[in-house]
Amino acid sequence: MNMKQVIRVRNVMKETFGTVQGMETIDSALNRMREIRTKCLIVEKRHDDDEYGILLVSDIARKVIARDRPPERVNVYEVMAKPVICVDPGMDIRYCARLFDRFDISHAPVIQSGKVVGMVSFSDLVLKGLAGTKD
Repeated sequence: MNMKQVIRVRNVMKETFGTVQGMETIDSALNRMREIRTKCLIVEKRHDDDEYGILLVSDIARKVIARDRPPERVNVYEVMAKPVICVDPGMDIRYCARLFDRFDISHAPVIQSGKVVGMVSFSDLVLKGLAGTKD
């Protein structure tokens, strides 16, 4: 019997990630992205009953650059996606890939006990998950 090794999201996720507040400007968010060399930021909750959001460089391209809006005058909340689809760290990466495909997303926060513990992307699933299993 061929037992396939299950690779979990916790094994491929990035444990370091950036955050931003919804009221910050896109200019400020871009500076943070450059500092930590990332293409997405988690938008923090404003209070316990709020939900997390996500800001992607592709959102900035579509909603700021393409519309010729000044990044220093646009707030993150105007561009971000919220609520965001989250994944559990124990999820099999195959199901995570299917979830990404079904909902046409490329990044998701990894949530455990209501807190963000990491970030996972298609790149992580492929490069750390699939390619990382080769000997």
